[in-house]
Amino acid sequence: MTVPVALTIAGSDSGGGAGIQADLKTFEAHGVYGTSVLTLITAQNTRGVQATHPLPPELVAAQLRAVLDDFPVAAVKTGALGNAGLVRAVADVLRGRHLPLIVDPVMLAKSGDALLDARALHALRDELLPLATLVTPNVPEWAALRAAGVPDTTPLLLKGGHAPGETVIDELRAHGHHLTLSAARQHTRHTHGTGCTLSAAITANLARGLVLPDAVQAAHVYLQAAIRAAPGLGGGHGPLGHRAAGLTLQPRPHPT
Repeated sequence: MTVPVALTIAGSDSGGGAGIQADLKTFEAHGVYGTSVLTLITAQNTRGVQATHPLPPELVAAQLRAVLDDFPVAAVKTGALGNAGLVRAVADVLRGRHLPLIVDPVMLAKSGDALLDARALHALRDELLPLATLVTPNVPEWAALRAAGVPDTTPLLLKGGHAPGETVIDELRAHGHHLTLSAARQHTRHTHGTGCTLSAAITANLARGLVLPDAVQAAHVYLQAAIRAAPGLGGGHGPLGHRAAGLTLQPRPHPT
């Protein structure tokens, strides 16, 4: 049996806690071979984003075609895309491929630094979200998407970490599934890359053959364990413990 393959299309976090780096660590923890398409480079650590440099759209598209033309990619996720040209380049290559696509609409870094401009938000609405199997915004991101005209019928995992209270509630509303997931709030500053990690875990689980509700539920459990296993690095919002999370994988479904 060949190893399942997943693809992340996202930015580079030089601190290793989010973006491409977090996604590949998460794929590896799930027994999934990770491929990657780099969209932008950041100078970043746990304290914030010091600089951002988007790559040319044609280079991003070339990376994406190179991976998809050679690897048996079973699921795809997007993270930080940065600008409208990059959003369109990614959507143009993915359109017609009919792959499970998880869109994490990364708009702000944990430090509050912007990672998506206004024109890119409209390109996301018009070009990429119609291709998505699932969109994974937090509460502020979903408010921005709704204000930009994204419809309520969008397949959604609404993350509740920004809402007040001692219980964090995520809600899945997608493809006829309605699932509420809750966890006790962990009071820690080491939460850098939680959104990337959750969406990457969902992607990995889909690549392994899990159906969407099971993929989301397993990813939710994994994220809580990764927060608990955080290594305590950096003076700001520290990274998670992707490999130390004690992950117990559900068996992959047998081919029919």
